[in-house]
This record gives sequence, structure tokens and C-alpha cells, in this order.
Amino acid sequence: MNEQQRKEQAQIRQVDSIHDNNENMERIKNTSSDELITKYFQSNQTPNINKARKRFKEDVKFHYDFSIPEDMASIGKGKKFLIRTYGCQMNEHDTEVMAGILNELGYESTTDTNEADIILLNTCAIRENAENKVFGEIGHLKPLKLEKPDLILGVCGCMSQEESVVNRIMKKHPHVDLIFGTHNIHRLPQLVKEAMFGKEQIVEVWSKEGDIIENLPKARKGKIKAWVNIMYGCDKFCTYCIVPMTRGKERSRRPEDIIQEVRHLVAEGYQEVTLLGQNVNAYGKDFEDMDYTFGDLMDDIHKIDIPRVRFTTSHPRDFDDRLIEVLAKGGNLLDHIHLPVQSGSSEVLKKMNRKYTREDFLELVRKIRKAIPNATLTTDIIVGFPNETEEQFEETMSLVREVGFESAYTFIYSPREGTPAARKKDDVPEEVKKQRLYRLNELVNKQSAESMKQYKDKVVKVLVEGESKKDPDVLAGYTEKNKLVNFKGPKSAIGKIVDVKITETKTWSLDGTMVENTIEVN
Repeated sequence: MNEQQRKEQAQIRQVDSIHDNNENMERIKNTSSDELITKYFQSNQTPNINKARKRFKEDVKFHYDFSIPEDMASIGKGKKFLIRTYGCQMNEHDTEVMAGILNELGYESTTDTNEADIILLNTCAIRENAENKVFGEIGHLKPLKLEKPDLILGVCGCMSQEESVVNRIMKKHPHVDLIFGTHNIHRLPQLVKEAMFGKEQIVEVWSKEGDIIENLPKARKGKIKAWVNIMYGCDKFCTYCIVPMTRGKERSRRPEDIIQEVRHLVAEGYQEVTLLGQNVNAYGKDFEDMDYTFGDLMDDIHKIDIPRVRFTTSHPRDFDDRLIEVLAKGGNLLDHIHLPVQSGSSEVLKKMNRKYTREDFLELVRKIRKAIPNATLTTDIIVGFPNETEEQFEETMSLVREVGFESAYTFIYSPREGTPAARKKDDVPEEVKKQRLYRLNELVNKQSAESMKQYKDKVVKVLVEGESKKDPDVLAGYTEKNKLVNFKGPKSAIGKIVDVKITETKTWSLDGTMVENTIEVN
């Protein structure tokens, strides 16, 4: 190491040593933030959005040799961790993996921040509101970090893949010890070790997609429902979406590994699996050695003895006839389909780079309805995309009516730095956007309430997940069509599928009475 490099390393250590005490914090204020950031970026693996946009042709490698390093095997004994999760089911699943790894290191889970020796914020980059919540939490944790200097505070997930976020954390929140992204979760033992024994802030964010790492430990919640990741990344590049940059290119797990994981879950007594991916029905399109699609995978899982199989999230562009044909077989393949449309206007869809029109979407719905007459459809909708006209918004409203969506996740458009849509000049006032969201939600609520009425006095099968959040004397679970049901019954019903007669319908849930002697033992 030459003299210049030594000076740079010393300056970086000066930045990161602010964890140690308040005196160091005061000293750091006198140093140029921009200069320190520049030095830091030279010495760490930080995100690069331009690199993240590229889709490299290198083959994705599969690794089956994950293991905990011997010197880390019991490093967490007697210590506890807390992971706060923001965002989608993919983040929830990533949290299960990180929790599994930390368990292997000897750590125990806690929900009390004051007990935790490691706190990780697993973040979402989809919406500005989620980002604000994370930075608020980072600020709230600063006093705890000063009180407990040995506490390891980390930020991970999709926000960590954004240059502006990492830059902001390093400038304004140097009490954060560890920053890592979505492609290197398997390196958590090494990262924890570096954070534990080093004095420097650890930043390891890969802009290039990682390979697929199998055999990662998972700490799943309960033994009833499980997420099974079938692929990673997204190649669709919708103009509003940061996911292709934070999650990387589409890359599919091998079918035999997925099927083995599902069978293992069956052996452990799970009643339901949800197949996960940023775009699940693009599964298999990256395989070069075989012709095997998402429909083929669903057909193989259809043959496995597990009561319920769901999937999320799908893209209308990749929802092909083979998948519809397989879903029509029914059985454990449930007929609730979440199909994000985003807008009912062909012009807006084109600006979003969705690569389908309003007419294409309605034709897909027609095909699904023909093959699966009783299918329940839900969706995602963005209101107020840049320069959306009143006419275009009304096209969305009419599409919602025509399809008859029984539920929808609705959002006001949120610009994300680094996406094409964020560069668009927008002439729609915020108040107009809020009014449109209100009108859309009124319609969705009305359709949801109407759809619920059909269940009055009918018997439905409910997978019981546990006690109701509002009343411990009431049990709660979901029907095959993903309707929430609350009912009174014995605690022995938890984790099983029971018959419930619906006595009252509400906008978003059903109340009922359990039919005696109908617990299905699986």
C-alpha cells in the first residue's frame, strides 16, 4: 500500500469511527462530505444504476455448496436479531433467508429493538413512501446505536441497490454499520463478521446479478403457508419501475430444485405454497438447455400432494395459453389469479412500456374466463401516471367494471429516480390525482362488497392461519379464492382446512360459523 492509499484508508476510517462516540461525530462535521463519499466509493462495492440496467450474456451459475464458515458457527450464541421488512412478498422471503442464516450463526429472533444485537432493515424501492419510512426508522435507531456501540445496524434490500440511497446513508447516517443489496444475501455471515470486528462501515452492493444460490437456510413463520421463490429479477423495464435495476435480470431456478423444495414442505406439513417471482410467468424463458415454461412447472407441482398452490406476481404479456390450460385442471391449483393491469388506457400502457393494449388484456381475461369460469381476478392499478388525462383515467374505470376485479392494490404514481418516467414533465395536479384514486377505490370497494355477497349462507373451505388480529377468541383464515374469513372455532383447527358457513359478508372479509367435524387432516 503506497502513501496515498494509506492516507485514503485513514480518512475512511475517520468517517466510520463515528460509531464509537459523540466526540468523533463532532470531528467529522468539519470534513467535506462530498470528499469523504468519493473516497469511500473507491474502496467499497457500491451500486451503479447504469451497470444495473445492462443484461449480461454470461451464463448464470448454480451453487449448491452454501455453508456457514467454521469461525462463525456459534458467533451469535446468546445474542438476538431483529429484521424489519418493508415491501413485497419477495422481501418477506428474503427476510426468511436472512433469519435462517442468522439462526445458523447462533442468533435468536426478537421483536424488541432494545434486546437486539443486530437490526436489519430489509427495504423496498417501489414507492417514495416506503423509502421515507426507512429513513425515519434509521433516524429513530440512532440514539440506540449511540447507547449500544456494539449493536450492528444494517440496511439491505432494494433501496440499497440505489446509488442515491447509499450516498445519502453515508453522508447523513454514518451510524449505519452495514449496507448490502439483493444479490449477496448469501454473504451475510462474512458481512456480519466484518461489521463485528472491523471499524469501517461495510458497503457491499453488487450491481451485476448474483448467481443462484441453493440450499440457503430459511426461518419460515409457522408451518402452514410457505413462499417458494422460483426465479429472480425482471426484464420488462416498465418505465415507472426500479425493480429491473434493483433485482437484476430474469434468471430461473432449476425445476428439480423447486419441486424438491415443495416436496420437502409437504413432508413438513405445510398446507399451501405460493410460487414467487417478480414476473413468475416468465419462468423458464432463460433456459437454453430445455423447453420448460411456467405452465410446465405448474403442471408438475399440480401432481404433488399439497392442498393449495398459488403464484404471484404475473405479467399479462407472459400469461400464455399453456399456463391457462394447466390452471384449468384445478385441484390444488387455485382459481384466484392476481393479474396487474396498471392502466385501462392503451396510450398510458404504451408510455408505461407494458407491451400490451387494453384490447390485449381484455382478450386474455376472456381466455381465462372461458377456461376457468369461476376464476377470481384481482389486480394492481397506478393512478396519475405523468400527463394522464381524465379520459384515460375513465378508461381505467371502465376496464375495472368490465373485468369485474374483486380487489385491487391502487396507488398514486410515485416517481423513482433512475427510471424513464421520472424524467417526464407532469401537468396533472396532485389534488386531481388524489381525487382519481378516491373514485377508483370507491369503485373497487363496491365491487369487492358485491362479490362477497355471493358467499352468504354458503359453506367455504378455509385454511386456518391463527387467531384474528382483532380478537383472540376468533380464528382467521383464507378461502381458496383468497377471501379472509373470521369465525369462532377450536384452536385445534389452526393449520388445517375446515368448512365454514358464511353468516355475514363485509367489503373485505367474511364472518362465519365452523361446520362441526369438518377438519381436514392433511
